[in-house]
Amino acid sequence: MSQSVDRLSSLLERFRVRAHLFHHGPLCGVTHYAAEPGRGFLHVMRNGEMTLTHRARSGAPKKLRITEPTLLFYPRPLAHDFHNAPAEGCDFTCAAVEFEGGDEHPLARALPPVVVLPLAQLPTLEHTLTLLFAETEQVRCGHRLLANRLFEVLLLQLLRWLLDHPEESGVPAGLLNGLSHPQLAKALVALHEAPGDGWTLPRMAERAGMSRSAFAAAFKSHVGEGPAEYLAQWRLSIAQTRLRLGAPLKTIAEELGYSSASALSRVFAQKVGRSPRDWLRHDTLLP
Repeated sequence: MSQSVDRLSSLLERFRVRAHLFHHGPLCGVTHYAAEPGRGFLHVMRNGEMTLTHRARSGAPKKLRITEPTLLFYPRPLAHDFHNAPAEGCDFTCAAVEFEGGDEHPLARALPPVVVLPLAQLPTLEHTLTLLFAETEQVRCGHRLLANRLFEVLLLQLLRWLLDHPEESGVPAGLLNGLSHPQLAKALVALHEAPGDGWTLPRMAERAGMSRSAFAAAFKSHVGEGPAEYLAQWRLSIAQTRLRLGAPLKTIAEELGYSSASALSRVFAQKVGRSPRDWLRHDTLLP
């Protein structure tokens, strides 16, 4: 799909993603991956066959049979198990993925619980995978750091693919689905780049090149909420990140287009259920 806007840079510059290589090689028997706050997984099965299982009511399929080289991406914490033949096993390269903001990262919230894609469907990832496998097959100076960066490149390329193939990837209504829409993407990117501007429905619709009614209907259908609700949530996500970094509430309010710190505090309490101060105190106590 041809796009005139960069749909990911402004998003990932504000909410970064980090990958950390933790395994390369065969796995045999049952391998359990626990759900830990703020952590996802990116697994690449290079060869072999296995059964993938999830707990009931997790939102992911209870059992999947994987029979070819496959990429498995968990954007949010979700316990899962690999069941491999005790003797033959499978060959894997795996990384933990940390989304800044944890489960509230806009992309983490917008993706399905697990993305399972055969590598044969992802030809654009071939060169990155070749480099990644080369770095993990032998110990060389800086190989772990380079592998981490290559996993981050792999993730960015995967997100590109998901944007261009929303139906094939099963992406639900949400941010990624909205960014897949050529006209909505223009408005969404503008919101991401300038969240503090005085956005109104007519102005957002104009940026998308649509009538107000068509824009509002398409936005609700693809993103799953109205434009005003999305903008409020986007600003709130930024405010939470800035609070974690120690920014004063007054400064954050000015950056995000609120008339005062108290105005932002009221919206924050309405959406989150806590004042910014109480939320930050609770957030810092979490493991």
